[in-house]
Amino acid sequence: MPRLSTHVLDTYHGAPAAGMTYALYKLPEPGFPAEPYLAASGFTDTDGRALLGEDLEAGVYELVFWVGEYFAKRGVVTSQPPFLDTVPVRFGMTEGKYHVPLLCSPWSYSTYRGS
Repeated sequence: MPRLSTHVLDTYHGAPAAGMTYALYKLPEPGFPAEPYLAASGFTDTDGRALLGEDLEAGVYELVFWVGEYFAKRGVVTSQPPFLDTVPVRFGMTEGKYHVPLLCSPWSYSTYRGS
């Protein structure tokens, strides 16, 4: 069974993105009319990390990060709507450990499969 973690880095401040809101959704298999369901949600810890599940099912997931809210709380983004509001990262998992880092600023982001 897959295990999933994330680490969010605030590249604007050069620090971990502590307290960023996230949600993990399990997406339905193609051809099934089911809606995505919430598998996990919460806030990153003081190091910008979160363990999202140790016994998830294989399949397609979407991990959503509330980047706009995070930077607005820090007084960086004052315009509404912000350039980046939520950042969705859609990926598939089979088995093993998965780590999905997010590097973000108010205007850009990058992600990859980490180790």
